[in-house]
Amino acid sequence: MMNNFNIINKNQLSPDVWRYTLSAPDIARKRRAGHFIILRPLADSERIPLTIVSSDQDQGTIDIIFQVVGATTRDLAGLRAGEPVKDLIGPLGHPTEIAKHGTVAMVGGGVGIAPLLPIAQAFRAAGNRLVTILGARARSLLILEQELASISDKVLLTTDDGSAGQKGLVTAALEPLLVAREIDFVMAVGPVPMMKAVADLTRGFGVKTMVSLNPLMLDGTGMCGVCRCQVAGKTRFACVEGPEFDAHQVDFDSLRRRLTMFREEEKARREAKPSGGSHAA
Repeated sequence: MMNNFNIINKNQLSPDVWRYTLSAPDIARKRRAGHFIILRPLADSERIPLTIVSSDQDQGTIDIIFQVVGATTRDLAGLRAGEPVKDLIGPLGHPTEIAKHGTVAMVGGGVGIAPLLPIAQAFRAAGNRLVTILGARARSLLILEQELASISDKVLLTTDDGSAGQKGLVTAALEPLLVAREIDFVMAVGPVPMMKAVADLTRGFGVKTMVSLNPLMLDGTGMCGVCRCQVAGKTRFACVEGPEFDAHQVDFDSLRRRLTMFREEEKARREAKPSGGSHAA
């Protein structure tokens, strides 16, 4: 019997960023912090990976958060509450390795704040003190601030334009904490340049840092090899061995190059396909 992965609820969190609640009972029962799904909104859409932000086992639902950046996420945003996505698989990936470190800095940038939430909840449940640093281009693009504040001992905001918190990058808020030796462990999720900057900063202080990578993915089983990345000089497959890796061993430059491999093809598909997919929001 096939599942009907219906959209139970959809909410817009910020310009181009949506939170969906989907019916997926089997996934809701099994998911852990760090797990993700691969989803296809329509029959002619591409497959995209999305982190499971939360789940409700009793209701049999999972929550995802995504930003509209290309044709497939536009297809997804065009679906209405009550409609199904074409298909999805999960939970995928290696779950986050949770331990009690002491004081953990949870660093999230842009839509990368979404996968940070379930990881932060798990670290909090393990007895860690949390200092959460959230960054975005502007206040209107900050998401999940209240949810993360409810489980954090301290929340620091940074924005490129200074519209919320400290003006500048997340590293500007993180560095004083490292200098003061207040941080025992760092978890960073966000754009590749942000994660690289955090890794470069924490390396000098000898603070273990983990990042959640966002390479291209297709089948989610490691068979296709699309998600390969370089970690400690070796090829790793993010969909089955990750998505989380030691930040000080990741080759961020090669990851950035791979993420731009199909930029022209994506642009052509976006321009060829009518806005909104086959549905209205």
